Amino acid sequence: MAVSSIVVTLIGKPGCHLCDEARAVIGEIAARRGDVRLEERSILDDPALHERHWDEIPVVLVDGEIHTIWRVDPGRLDAAITAARAVGA
Repeated sequence: MAVSSIVVTLIGKPGCHLCDEARAVIGEIAARRGDVRLEERSILDDPALHERHWDEIPVVLVDGEIHTIWRVDPGRLDAAITAARAVGA
């Protein structure tokens, strides 16, 4: 039976250096774990996201719940993914 992925969503915009850093952290964790799927959403493509998050990008969600804004701590994100996996198991 295939293991479903934990969805980690990165809300940001092109040209955002903090978004690039967050993407790299998420990518490293996803590559190591194998059970993470990264989805990206741009505040430039969605007026509601822009209104809500324009001053706090990047925003990282784990399975739809806000995990962090601005800086992503790899250990904390990994722990949140593990916790989301346990809840979904």
